[in-house]
Amino acid sequence: MTPLGEEIARIVALEGPIGVERYMGLCLGHPRFGYYMTRDPFGAAGDFTTAPEISQMFGEILGLWCADAWIRMGSPDPILLMELGPGRGTLAADALRAMRRVPGLREAVRVHLVETSPVLREVQRATLAEAGAPVAWATDVSELPDGPALILANEFFDALPIRQYVRTPQGWCERLVGTDASGALAWGLSPERETWLDGAAGPEGAVLEIAAAAQRIMGDLASRIADQGGVFLAVDYGHARSGLGDTLQAMKKHAFVDPLAEPGEADLTVHVDFAALGRTARRTGAAVHGPVTQGALLHVLGLSARADALSRARPDRAADIAAAAERLAGSDEGQMGDLFKALAVTQEGFGPPAGFDVPPLSAETEA
Repeated sequence: MTPLGEEIARIVALEGPIGVERYMGLCLGHPRFGYYMTRDPFGAAGDFTTAPEISQMFGEILGLWCADAWIRMGSPDPILLMELGPGRGTLAADALRAMRRVPGLREAVRVHLVETSPVLREVQRATLAEAGAPVAWATDVSELPDGPALILANEFFDALPIRQYVRTPQGWCERLVGTDASGALAWGLSPERETWLDGAAGPEGAVLEIAAAAQRIMGDLASRIADQGGVFLAVDYGHARSGLGDTLQAMKKHAFVDPLAEPGEADLTVHVDFAALGRTARRTGAAVHGPVTQGALLHVLGLSARADALSRARPDRAADIAAAAERLAGSDEGQMGDLFKALAVTQEGFGPPAGFDVPPLSAETEA
């Protein structure tokens, strides 16, 4: 058992089984043994690869998306460029490089990164050392300064802890993590039904996921955009409509593993419920656009043209560039184009941001 697994087993022995939300929070954010607190997990040598690490094209395109929004906002100076869960800082660096092409924008930008991992903060600091814009860090969105903002969140919501409930003959009961007779971590259920979920339909054995942390953060950011101006772009893997199902998964060395097997040593993620995020944002008075697929968004924003330009500049890498573009926007197995979705939040009256002037995905189009 991992050191964190032993710690969780001790918690269970003292307090009883814990919910999935607390389990995920410990696995990812424990100050000594948490997955993101102790390592740089990105890239071929890590456990997974995100879109910014696949190709510079992703960050450059999102940077120009932000630039278009900034111009439509009236080019405020200063403008806050915020990224949630910025990984190695690659996306921010590529976005800032693309922003150089827009007169006045780089000079107006103030970068704010929301990051809890001390290891990744140091990586980000090195990545952005030559970015040409001031950079500050926060551990939570509540610490971000006021003002109009361009906010990016790529593969951020999928790593936020969730609660899970299982439909039983008695009703919905919370899924728990405890220990079995051998002392190993094991799944269980609360014996008490959650009466507040009595109105939720679902067959016996169905799993209902509640992403309370994601809803809080979306509510906070959408509210600030509605009040102070700006745009928020969330890109993540998930579904366009709310539904039932167990989406918790663990990843290590680019392969799926048992979520209970190596706590603190494997990444834990869930599929993002974009419909729920959209409902939360609308309740604040903000406007919601999408979701659209990542592939559709990148193609509309000029992925093919950028890939062609890079290939002309580096003909020796043309095949790699084409493969990266296909991985970012393709729809085949192992490609991100359809699995990943994008959702934008703006002030009412702003209109659809670039790439979102199409009907959003629905139950029919996603299926």
